[in-house]
Order: sequence, then structure tokens, then C-alpha cells
Amino acid sequence: MRAVIAVLCLGLGIAAQAEEKQLNIYSWSAYLPEQALQRFKDETGIAVKYDIFDSSEALESKLLTGASGYDVVFPSSGGLARAIKAKALQPVQREQLPHFANLDAELLGKLASADPGNQYGVPYTWGTVGLGINKQAVAKRIPNAPLNSLDLLFKPEYASRLKDCGIAMLDSPQEVISVALNYLGFKPYSTTASELAQVQALLAQLQPNIRYVATGRHINDLAKGEVCLALTYNGDAAMAAARAQESQQVFEVIYRIPREGTLLWFDTLAIPVDAPHPQAAHAFIDYMLRPEAIAELTNSVFFANANREATALVDAAVSGDPDIYPDQELRARLFTEELLPLRSQRERTRIWTTFRTHY
Repeated sequence: MRAVIAVLCLGLGIAAQAEEKQLNIYSWSAYLPEQALQRFKDETGIAVKYDIFDSSEALESKLLTGASGYDVVFPSSGGLARAIKAKALQPVQREQLPHFANLDAELLGKLASADPGNQYGVPYTWGTVGLGINKQAVAKRIPNAPLNSLDLLFKPEYASRLKDCGIAMLDSPQEVISVALNYLGFKPYSTTASELAQVQALLAQLQPNIRYVATGRHINDLAKGEVCLALTYNGDAAMAAARAQESQQVFEVIYRIPREGTLLWFDTLAIPVDAPHPQAAHAFIDYMLRPEAIAELTNSVFFANANREATALVDAAVSGDPDIYPDQELRARLFTEELLPLRSQRERTRIWTTFRTHY
């Protein structure tokens, strides 16, 4: 009987080793450098299947319903917290990640608000929510405009003068409402009714001057000059700036982190609890923790990464940009996502729905 068991175990071991030559990834589009992926395949012999999602909700649906079939996924810090709570992820095995030591301890500490002890998520990229700006269009309408202040968006004396050239708003209630609360001087994740009422009034004041609420659309619109101001992610604004430059527009798209402080977001690498190839997943995560691999990503999509050793390999124009890699003073004013109770999330969604249906 023991001999039979031994043969069965040997067979399972061989099958497991065969499984390790396959890796299933679920990520945003253009979120993995092609050359890094190819080198990983060449080095390990692991075949990579790369599927793309177009919204955080699509990823969370896959994770929370189980049996996704994926080995590595890319949740935001908020999505990471929800997945941890739902027991949809497995802890990362630090002993299989020798390059984990490259990560910035301060950023790991900020991510720990969503993932205590950094047990489940490995920070991949990070950035901020701020202002994407058509510099010339705004200057024409508002000389000496406060480009690094949310006053430009939330004060009617500024926003009304930008209405004709177009203001776009990120379609993300939890993020935008947190930014608005912080702007008003409140805790970003306040659940106090009177403070949320002030946010609702602030958004109502913005409504007459806004052109649309959407996610992603403003990248091309900023690049083409069809909007002149957008509350957006820093990487989206950087992509718009690059496209405007490539098409030789007569204007410049810039990004500014609000001086009042704003949301610091993370995208992370995580392993679903039922990942079919967990060893391959760890091998891939450790590969992307190599400075040269993650630097390639930052150089292509303009999102900062959390890898201290990679900074020297990032293009100087990117690593030296204070609106991508802010200084310590501004970093101290950035706040991270927190997971709110479902009731509080619904209250924010109600505020957002009212705003969306009347702008």
C-alpha cells in the first residue's frame, strides 16, 4: 500500500512540476512590459497567458466568485482589502521572494492600512489622484491660475471660466469623495453626516461647470484639447501628455498633485487563494521585483513604482518629476485607501449618483 501511495505521490509531484510551467495573469492593458514578459518566459520556461480587465469591478467579480483560474492578479489597495476580507487571496511566501527587500519601507507601511503586515499584496505601482491640465487653455482663461490646487476645480470662480474648454471628472465615488473631504479639511474617510453633506454641496456647486464623468475617456480628450481640466490619475495625465506631444499639439498637458493633499493609490500583485500555479506566481512576482523589470514599466506608463533599487534605472525626466515622485513634504500629505463598512460605501454611492444624474 505504501508503495502505491509513493507512486501516486510521485505522479502528483511530476504533475505539479508540469503545472509550474504555466502562469495565468489577469491585469490592466499595457501593464506589463513586453520585453520583461519575454525575458521571464525565456529564463523560466513558463508559458504566460495574459488576460486583460478594463475595470476594478471586473477583477473583483472574478476574485470574489472564486475559481478564477488566475495565478497573479493586480488589485488596487481597496480591492486588495476587500479580497482579503473575503478570503479570496493566499498569503505571499516571503521566502520565495528574495527581491522583496527592494521595496520602500515607507510605502509598505502605507499599504499596510489595507493589508496589515503586508501579508497578501506586493506593491507594484503607486500614484496620486490630481489635476490633468491643458496648460495653455487654462492660462488663457485664468492667468496665474492655482495649477496645484483643487480650488481650480471646486471653486466656481475658477471652474466657471473653464466650462467652455471642458472639465472632466474621474468616475470613482469612493476616491473622489475622499479627496473632497480632505480638501474641505475633514478626515478622508469620515462617515459624519454633516461633513458628507458639505461634500454633496461642493459637488452640486461643481455640477453646472462639468462636461462629463467617466474613467479613461479624458486621456484622449486631454491629448486632443477637447477638455482642459480633469480630476484623474497621474499616469492617465502622463499618457495624455505623451499623446499630445506625439501628435505635435500646440499645447502642453501637465499634471499637478494638489497642495491640499490627495489620495495615494496602489496597484498590487496578489495570488488568488485557488491559484492553480502558486509557485509560478511567486516566481513571476519576484521577477517583477527586479529593479530592471519594474523600471521598464515606469518608463512606459509613467507610474511610480515602490522599488527603491529601481529609481536609478528610471528615466530622469520621470524620477525627477515631483508630480510623479513627490518630495517628502508632499508625501506626508497623501492618504491611502481605507475599507469602509458597506453602509458607508452605500451612502457615498448615493451622494455620487445624485451628482452624476444632475451634472
